[in-house]
Amino acid sequence: MLKPTKILVPTDFSEFSDKALNQALDIAIQYKAKVYLLHVVHEQVYSCGGDYCFTPNDLQRMQENIISAAQMNLAKQLEKFPQAKEVEVTTDVMSGLPYEAILKEAEDKGIDLIVISSLGRSGIAKYIIGSVARNVLKGAKCPVLLTK
Repeated sequence: MLKPTKILVPTDFSEFSDKALNQALDIAIQYKAKVYLLHVVHEQVYSCGGDYCFTPNDLQRMQENIISAAQMNLAKQLEKFPQAKEVEVTTDVMSGLPYEAILKEAEDKGIDLIVISSLGRSGIAKYIIGSVARNVLKGAKCPVLLTK
């Protein structure tokens, strides 16, 4: 029987991610597991747009602002769940392709359960598993709980 000790919850701050986090927290409380809440910044900041180009310092500052905003959003998301105070929760923001970053984080942290929403911000249809969730399911070396 699976008794997770480290649970990874990728989030895009959507209502679907909230449901996955709620499930993960319930499981974490039951098994006294640690929760890792992860947001992956996928948007790339381009150096030129139209007739204007940003300096490397501008690009660095924008990237820092994006990461800072994501960290604040992680804190706000956790505030919605009072049960988060009953378990150890770590938050992190990474950059890159979401499914690759999720799989890397799972491997690096020795995660034994990933709880991910089947749909996210870009959910195209109710009945189709999102591309991020699909790729995580394919590549994960640990069990994945898919929520909707």
